[in-house]
Amino acid sequence: MTSARFVARFAEPDDLPILADLLLTANRHYWGERDGARAMTVAAADAMVTGRSGCKALIAWTDGKPCAFATVAILHPAQNEHGTLFMKDLFVTEGARGTGIGTQVMHHLASLAIELGCKRFDWTAETDNPEALAFYDRMGAERVDQKVYFRFSGETLAALAASDAAVDDER
Repeated sequence: MTSARFVARFAEPDDLPILADLLLTANRHYWGERDGARAMTVAAADAMVTGRSGCKALIAWTDGKPCAFATVAILHPAQNEHGTLFMKDLFVTEGARGTGIGTQVMHHLASLAIELGCKRFDWTAETDNPEALAFYDRMGAERVDQKVYFRFSGETLAALAASDAAVDDER
């Protein structure tokens, strides 16, 4: 565990450049350099900070330096009419990995879930990210095998949106 001073809080408007930099760092880590990535991450950060997004970004600092972020949302309905805290992403910068920051972020989010009346804290992890899977296993997280993760993207998303099954505004 790190002996550095840990602080975590939801991103505020003044944090927009910090959050955008963290998002860009994560994008580069997972997908490499891409055209337009800076503009896309700034737009995503702005949406989370201003509330236009359905999720919020938690930023973690150690000794005053941003070192991690997690994106979360409260989902309803959930078990016994309580919300579920859902984490979309957790990313720890390279220099902060292995210092306990990820564990501290997870503890912070678990406390937040309880504070908000949530009875669950859920997330997904990529099957091709063994470090993340091992991290969550070490923390004692349950693996949920009864759920199947579905997705529409790219052409299939566009086809569904354009299909006759699209929402009819006259109903």
